[in-house]
Amino acid sequence: MAAIHVLDNYYLAITFLITVAYQLFHFAIAFSLKFDKLTDWAGGTNFVLLAILTLSFSENRGDARNIVVSVFMMAWAARLSGFLLFRILKTGKDDRFDDKRDKFWSFLGFWVFQMLWVWTCSLPVTISNSPKVTQFRQPGFGTGCDIAGIVLFAIGFIMESVSDVQKYRFRSVHGNDGEVCDVGFFAWTRHPNYFGEILIQFAIFTIAVAPAANNYVRGGPSAALYASILGPIFLTSLLMFLSGLPLQERPGAKKRYEKGIKWPEYERYLRRTSILIPFPPQLYEKMPVILKRTVFLEFPLYVFDPAKHADQSKVQANSAEEGRVRPSDEQGLRS
Repeated sequence: MAAIHVLDNYYLAITFLITVAYQLFHFAIAFSLKFDKLTDWAGGTNFVLLAILTLSFSENRGDARNIVVSVFMMAWAARLSGFLLFRILKTGKDDRFDDKRDKFWSFLGFWVFQMLWVWTCSLPVTISNSPKVTQFRQPGFGTGCDIAGIVLFAIGFIMESVSDVQKYRFRSVHGNDGEVCDVGFFAWTRHPNYFGEILIQFAIFTIAVAPAANNYVRGGPSAALYASILGPIFLTSLLMFLSGLPLQERPGAKKRYEKGIKWPEYERYLRRTSILIPFPPQLYEKMPVILKRTVFLEFPLYVFDPAKHADQSKVQANSAEEGRVRPSDEQGLRS
């Protein structure tokens, strides 16, 4: 069946316009009703919509590779948005928007960024399904890229979905008692869900790029397939440098230290557990700091040093309130 051509031959314009319209529609509802429950749902289902749309337009809509990359994207997005919707229905509101919910431009800014996230991370699927790529003869499904992508996706999907459940169950039992979540995958990495999500996005790209990697697709379309790695790189950068680790690592440790929330236990957890890449805690604890800060990606911007970053007046006030004296950790978190 022939491809359906819409606006451009890479489906970039139509997917962008649909994403903008879809997000603005949900933004209007969320802002008008001060309603948090649509936010993550709108992001996840937008991925599903783009994957279905571009696959249905594609000349290769019956090709195994195009089906797999599209279904993988849909499966990841549907599971993630479903879980986040379930969680927000339980909690009632999203604390991320406490200072934005009533401010039009601040709240809109989040939705604009979500548009960029959805459209950019969808690039491997969008371009793989586009007429510019499908005009070429495709390699049979089962290349090295296909197999590697399937393995990576399976590992990532299991890690992300299982760790989400593990943490939810842990919080359901412990509530806000401050216990350190070191169960399951969290014993090997402090953020298994992030690691799994990164693997998933690179897995989808690895499968999508197979026609170019095997020299079936050439020229501009080949370059476009390789350039779609921007999607997983964008997601990785987002989690590592903007909305993921920077908002959780140092701020989380600072809060625990200043309020005395299981700080000794948490400090030990930080020493023993890799920030992102899964690794045995017994070995990670003994690893030289230079390797932790480089190979294992625990960059200085994540590290909490009580001597530099803690408000000692809050520490002393909390200690006095609890009728105890806790010396400040002048040595900081050195490993």
